[in-house]
Amino acid sequence: MLLSLQLLLVLTLSIRTDGYYLSWIDECITSSPDLTDVEYLRSYYFNKDPWVQFNSTVGKFIGFGEYGVKNAEYWNNDPYVQQMQGEVERYCKHNLPIFYSAILDKTVKPVVQLRSEQQASAGHPALLMCSAYNFYPPVIDVYWLRDGKKVTTDVISTEEMADGDWYYQVHSHLEYTPTSGEKISCVVEHTSSKEPIIHNWDPTLPESERNKIAIGASGLVLGIILSAAGFIYYKKKSSGQWR
Repeated sequence: MLLSLQLLLVLTLSIRTDGYYLSWIDECITSSPDLTDVEYLRSYYFNKDPWVQFNSTVGKFIGFGEYGVKNAEYWNNDPYVQQMQGEVERYCKHNLPIFYSAILDKTVKPVVQLRSEQQASAGHPALLMCSAYNFYPPVIDVYWLRDGKKVTTDVISTEEMADGDWYYQVHSHLEYTPTSGEKISCVVEHTSSKEPIIHNWDPTLPESERNKIAIGASGLVLGIILSAAGFIYYKKKSSGQWR
């Protein structure tokens, strides 16, 4: 599986005077940690309309509109264009490694959950959902295996969804008609794990029974906590610490 990531480093500056608004944006775009494909863009805007842009791939300024074209021609015959041609090395390749080491090289392994959403009944197929939570970076591959073979039909998956805290989540649904003795697995591949993360579906207990067990276990834990708190209160009161 090929995992790719694009880094966009943006710097925005603006000048406002007498009702006119001039701004420009510096962008460094790459999808490779070795920075072999870095592209540098400087885009000028006048009153928020595109005016002139320098593109390191083209190696010169490009104008928009009559005034922009005239300025692009002037700058392309000025030492200024040589300065812009050096920004890939001076600006982009100097700053991008900092972002890679501080952010993009970091990975967080997904938490994977596999559960039944619907039991098979009266001509309706069963429905399983496999979810991956709290992972980074967002590029991930979630797929299903049925008896060791990849499932290519009856699968609906969401896009990677941002949680708003640098983490992501994704969900995949599988419709199927249960067969005795079959093995169904959800497989998650992510750059944080050298090996695929595989969760096998266990249909031995109905969903309702698994829920009862979970609720019962939660009640037992809560009961132990309350009993312990009551015992501590009783001992302290008996010893005269609380009056």
